[in-house]
Amino acid sequence: MLSGSCLCNGIQYEIRGELGDIMQCHCQKCRKANGSAFAANAAIPTTAFVLLKGKELLAEYESTPNVFRVFCKQCASPLYSRRPHMPELLRLRIGTLDTKIEGKPSSHIFVGSKAEWYDICDDKPQYDERPAV
Repeated sequence: MLSGSCLCNGIQYEIRGELGDIMQCHCQKCRKANGSAFAANAAIPTTAFVLLKGKELLAEYESTPNVFRVFCKQCASPLYSRRPHMPELLRLRIGTLDTKIEGKPSSHIFVGSKAEWYDICDDKPQYDERPAV
């Protein structure tokens, strides 16, 4: 089991299951939403995400048709994204985890639109967009 929270600690959650592959997403929307060169995301089953505290602080923004970014409306920490056409899956922003994890990023996605000022300095696979599953 893993635990996590937002910056203000108003939202607390547990992940009761395994994290999927950790991907570093370099798309412009993830960069803007995180204020960084990329977002580190891991897919999790929706049923594994258990909200312990702060339901009233959850807010969401539809950044792309049918892609909702969920965040804390008090401190603006991005928590996960969801897609109504994939109700069984969330994409967790692993920077909000409080529990240490062993996993490392497995790949870089959307490098075709990555920040020109950031150099990827590892040997993980790079994809111009999201790879086919």
